[in-house]
Amino acid sequence: MSITSFLIYCIIATFTPGPTNIVILSTVHNWGTKKAMQYTYGASVAFGLLLVIFATLNTMFVTIIPKIIIIMQIIGSLYMLYLAFQIFKTDTSKPTVNQTGTFMSGFLMQFLNPKVVLFTMTVIPSFIMPYYTSMPAVLISVVVITLIGFLAFITWVLFGTIFKEFLQKHKRIVNVVMALLLAYSGIMIWL
Repeated sequence: MSITSFLIYCIIATFTPGPTNIVILSTVHNWGTKKAMQYTYGASVAFGLLLVIFATLNTMFVTIIPKIIIIMQIIGSLYMLYLAFQIFKTDTSKPTVNQTGTFMSGFLMQFLNPKVVLFTMTVIPSFIMPYYTSMPAVLISVVVITLIGFLAFITWVLFGTIFKEFLQKHKRIVNVVMALLLAYSGIMIWL
């Protein structure tokens, strides 16, 4: 297993702008850190729950149909390349959506966020299950990925203003670098 590719994918997928991070940023600016933290806690719990759900389903699939792992790796790689393209062409100058910063809105957003759903569905079978299929290994991976996600959300809360200004000022460079790193992660699954 390439730990580097795994960590790059997790960090890029969780730290790059997406619906959750943009709402966190908007919440910090519109309602303050306390509301943003409530939203972040809800988002983190749902993120971990989605990882558990998909890790369990994927473990069952691998046990029942071992060849499914290749299919999930293909889906994971294609999704990473798709995300890289989306990040590359992203226009961060568009205004963010105002939302109420509550635990429940953060929780529910994860189940409606295609970036999170596809990430949680593909990360375990793409990076962990080809090498480790035991429940303890999968569970440790879920905890590590959830912590990375939580740290990403907290980072957006703590440095919201700085990141927003930086992204607006250097949006093209940031998007190109993030897209290239994400594409690298998608390719490294196969090497």
